[in-house]
This record gives sequence, structure tokens and C-alpha cells, in this order.
Amino acid sequence: MEAYPTRIRRWTRAEYDRLIEIGVFRPGEPIELLGGELMVGEPQGSQHFTAIGLVEDALRGALGPGWLVRSQGPIALADDSEPEPDIAVTRGSRRDYSRGHPALPMLVVEVAESSLSLDRQHKGSLYARAGVADYWILNLVARVLEIYREPIEDPATPFGWRYADVEERAPGAFAAPLLAPAARVAINDLLP
Repeated sequence: MEAYPTRIRRWTRAEYDRLIEIGVFRPGEPIELLGGELMVGEPQGSQHFTAIGLVEDALRGALGPGWLVRSQGPIALADDSEPEPDIAVTRGSRRDYSRGHPALPMLVVEVAESSLSLDRQHKGSLYARAGVADYWILNLVARVLEIYREPIEDPATPFGWRYADVEERAPGAFAAPLLAPAARVAINDLLP
């Protein structure tokens, strides 16, 4: 018997969208395309789901009109990536994206419990590679907001990029998205 090397089949965003279109995946199935790989997400607990809603409410209140705060919607990040971040903020309104997903959000927020390592390293490197200037992780384990900014190249990371500036904000502190530096988002308002 002849041995063949193991290969990984990478998917493009167009192929992934076609798989969804023809019904390969069940509606609501937690799958994302990250760097050409299909990743299965973990089920959400009530604390995680509540935190997503709290972040969405806080950002809508802080940003006002002209900004779309999307929860758990796909973003067309690259030809090989269509993640579904917990929150993505883009310019415009929902109707602006009726024919295609937003391509480069101004802010991405992931809520993390068991996915903390994946969100920091894998998704963080992916978002940095795409040029997302403002990436937040609401860390429910440590009860802090981690703020990642300034994407830079780093060949040692999964997608060759990482964030040079990393800060933590604890309850009682505030954060301001780069897209609206005068906005104040209370960390207490984000945590369940």
C-alpha cells in the first residue's frame, strides 16, 4: 500500500459561501472560515450571550447614528476568511450590506471564556493581518476588556501579524473606540 502525505484542504470565501448556499451546513451552525480553515465554534452559555448583548447596547449608545453595530454577523475579511465576530462595527446602515458582508470593520469585539486563547492568538493574528486597527476581547474569565491596536508583521504568529499595543481595562475604567475617541464605554456596562 502506498502512503500519501496528509494535506489540508483550504477553502476560499467564495467556496464557503457556496457551501452555505447549497445547504451543506445547518442554519445557525457555528462555523467560521478562518484563514482557509473551517472552524467549529463552541456553544454559547448564558453569560457569553448576555455579554454580547451588553457590548452591542453599550457601543450603540456610545457611537450614535452613522455606525452599524452588528452582532454575530459574517465579515468578508479576506479571500480565505469570513469570521463571524461577536460584534463588528462598520460605517453605514444594515441596508448598505444587503448585497455583501462588510469587508473591513472599524472595530471587532470577541467575548471570550473558553475561547480566550483562540481569540488572542488565532483570531487576533487574522484581524491584524486584515488591518483591523481596533480589536477588543471582553475576557469574562478575568473580567477585563483587552484592547489590541497597531497591527504589525510577526512571522511567528499564525497569520504573520499581531498587535503591538495591548492594554487591559478593569471594571470601573472606560474605553474609547478609535473610530470615536470622545466616546466613553464603561467596562462595567460590558460585563454581565
